[in-house]
Amino acid sequence: MQKSRKLPELWRGYRSSARYDDQKSRVLNGTKNGLLSFFRFIIIVGISYVILAPVIGIISNSFFSRQDSINPMVFTIPISPTLARYEMAVKYLDYLPILGRTLLYVTGVTLLQLLICSMVGYGFARYRFPMKKVLFAFIVLMIVVPLNTIQFPLYMTFRYFGIGDGTVNLLKSPWPTVILSAFGCGLRSGLYIYIFNQFFRGLPKEIEEAALVDGAGAWRTYFRIMLPNASPAIITVAVFSLVWQYNDSFFANTFNIPDSILITRKLDSLVAVIANAEKILTIREQQLYFDAGVVLVLVPVVLIYLLLQRRFIEGVERSGIVG
Repeated sequence: MQKSRKLPELWRGYRSSARYDDQKSRVLNGTKNGLLSFFRFIIIVGISYVILAPVIGIISNSFFSRQDSINPMVFTIPISPTLARYEMAVKYLDYLPILGRTLLYVTGVTLLQLLICSMVGYGFARYRFPMKKVLFAFIVLMIVVPLNTIQFPLYMTFRYFGIGDGTVNLLKSPWPTVILSAFGCGLRSGLYIYIFNQFFRGLPKEIEEAALVDGAGAWRTYFRIMLPNASPAIITVAVFSLVWQYNDSFFANTFNIPDSILITRKLDSLVAVIANAEKILTIREQQLYFDAGVVLVLVPVVLIYLLLQRRFIEGVERSGIVG
């Protein structure tokens, strides 16, 4: 009887002890963290599905055979997968030659933008000159103003490029994009200047002062010291520029850049070319060839991102885009 009376007293004493409170708190916190992790996982999976579902559908459809395309029971996984869509897309896209010219054009414009935008961003970050704030406001304006609002002036500028009777038509060539990039007005150049400006402002001025003491001038300090230290910003801008130039449709359509230079423009006519050449009349089957072409065009962009992913994320964090 005495033992049975002591058990409730011991239990009440244990419940009132600090050890019991600590264990209870840990159990509650563990349960709470587990529920939060579960709901976080569900949300991430849902968002990922919304984003990736169209891409998964395109990749899956590109392997569909003719039987799969007309079978209502086949939804995502093909029963009789085939590479015939890719063989036809590679043939009529003239894939490797045009992809090589596209990468050459995109890389050239990217390098030009890196040089010009980094110089402009460094100038705004380090030097004082008249109307500096006003000019930087125009840089910000380049970011927020839609390109569609200046489409007609851009077209007329390069349709009649020059002065007086010495005008020349630069349309149907990549020269308009090259000229705009050389003057810091290319595709998204305002954003790139802003990124470099934010990054250079974060570097200590003592680096330049030490270079000045050693006898380095402004150009030598920039190219030998400041630019190598700006590798995170360079990687960020390079990835942005490569991807946006590769996928550009605004300048490509405005300046009528030939599809022999930009593979994305060649993709627009792929369905019509295959339909006429191979006598494919069903819209469903035509779409399968287009899906294969989309996958082929996406492959270089995905490879670029996978190769530079880590340094790209570090560059975004250090360049001041997110805060």
